[in-house]
Amino acid sequence: MKLSDIKSHLNNMEALSFMLPDGSFVPENFHVTEIGLITKNFIDCGGTVRRETVVNFQLWEDAGDEDHRLKPGKLLNIISLSEKVLGIEDFEIEVEYQDRTIGKYDLSFDGESFQLLNKQTACLASDQCGASDKNKVSLSQVAGSDNNSCTPGGGCC
Repeated sequence: MKLSDIKSHLNNMEALSFMLPDGSFVPENFHVTEIGLITKNFIDCGGTVRRETVVNFQLWEDAGDEDHRLKPGKLLNIISLSEKVLGIEDFEIEVEYQDRTIGKYDLSFDGESFQLLNKQTACLASDQCGASDKNKVSLSQVAGSDNNSCTPGGGCC
């Protein structure tokens, strides 16, 4: 989700909620403690130099502040200030939230709540490093072969 998308959704909401990938919700007394612009410059395993920029939202809950409730309008004001002060443009949003450790999530919206989506790693240069050349065989193919017992020399291992 891009910054413009979250702003559009916030304009039509009365209450904020963020759902974690397991279906539970970030407690209602969360704060958005940071909005930042993060630029990552890196080189992939194929030697290509890459640059990625995201708008980062950090969610934090204060166990001692049970009465805090961030309203959509207040978050819009924080976003607006961040855009002005940091020069933030319409980049993708990444959300940080601490569960057992600090997790980074993508963001979507289901019409009522923002959804924190698990991020996935991937090889960005699989055509150059040989990762896509590996011979992948599914277990169902092995089980469906003529010799479907797993014995030494049986071809299943």
